[in-house]
Formats: sequence, structure tokens, C-alpha cells
Amino acid sequence: MHVLKRIVTGMVMLSAALALTTNAYAAKAKKPPTDKQLIKSAMSAAPAKVAKGATIVAMEADGKMRTLREGTNGFTCMPDNPATPGPDPMCMDKNAWEWAHAWMGHTIPTPGKVGFMYMLSGGTDGSNTDPYATKPAPNNHWIKTGPHVMIVGADQSFYDMYPKSADPDTSVPYVMWAGTPYQHLMAPVK
Repeated sequence: MHVLKRIVTGMVMLSAALALTTNAYAAKAKKPPTDKQLIKSAMSAAPAKVAKGATIVAMEADGKMRTLREGTNGFTCMPDNPATPGPDPMCMDKNAWEWAHAWMGHTIPTPGKVGFMYMLSGGTDGSNTDPYATKPAPNNHWIKTGPHVMIVGADQSFYDMYPKSADPDTSVPYVMWAGTPYQHLMAPVK
């Protein structure tokens, strides 16, 4: 009887420990953001007057875009990507939106179709040389960016006026992804 009591007591203690562990993991699990939170995040990318009239979209798990709010001013804003290490909400005009689709789809953007993009909450750290790098590596020149704006889709001669170092001074304008179809001007705002 004494052995049976120990076994039952042990099982009760194990069950309690498992319940506590499960509850701890459940408490740490993040709930997906609400549409209201996604809209607020997306609007933080641009000046208030631009964000107020922008279309707000969010990328779904399957890679498709979902419109959260229709806009009126030709800009499209996206919220922070929670899978990236830093803030990266962005807001872009029509040409920059097309450029971003080309980049995301691994296709060549239309040359000479200049676009403008805001990232006033900053940008996720990334490679300055590889448009598709997902983590730092010895040869991909990982950089940190703060709040900035971008000029995308310009002719080559435009980018030739700015530094193209693989390890740029990010406190002044520089070309990111130089020599690729996705090169663009990064211009810090702080």
C-alpha cells in the first residue's frame, strides 16, 4: 500500500508539473495581431498625412496580400513583419509597390520607373549586398538601418552619384544592393 501511495503521489506531482509547463508555454505563445494593430503598425511607416490616406495591406501566411483598408492617395502601407528581428513597416507609392512586387517575386523591375518608399519606423537589419539574405554571413555585409526613405527604380546614372560601398556609412545616403536589379537609394531621416 505504501508503494502504491508513492506512485499515485508521484503521478499527481508529475501531472501538476506538466500542467504548469503547458500553461507557461501557452502564456508565452503570441496571439496574431488584430487588424487594428496591423493598421497602426503600417501607418507608423509614413508621415501622418500620407498614412491617413494610404491603402493598408498585410501579407498572409500563404504569401497573398490582404487589404485591411482601402486608401485614396496612391500609397500602400504594410505593417511590421513579426518574423524579422527589427521594425520594418513600409509605405510606398505605386511605382515603389511595383518595384517591391518585382523584388519579392524575383523578377526584374521596370527600369526608369522611379518610386518612393517610407520606412520611418526603421528597417530590419539586412544584407547590403544580397537582396535575399535572411541572416548575417561573413560575405553578405549585414548592416543596421534606422528611419529612412528610399528611391527605387531609378536609372543607373542616378545611383552613380551616391556611395556604393558594401559596408556603407548608414548615417548618410547610400546605395543598397548596388549592381543588382534591386539597387536603391537609402536616405536616413535622423
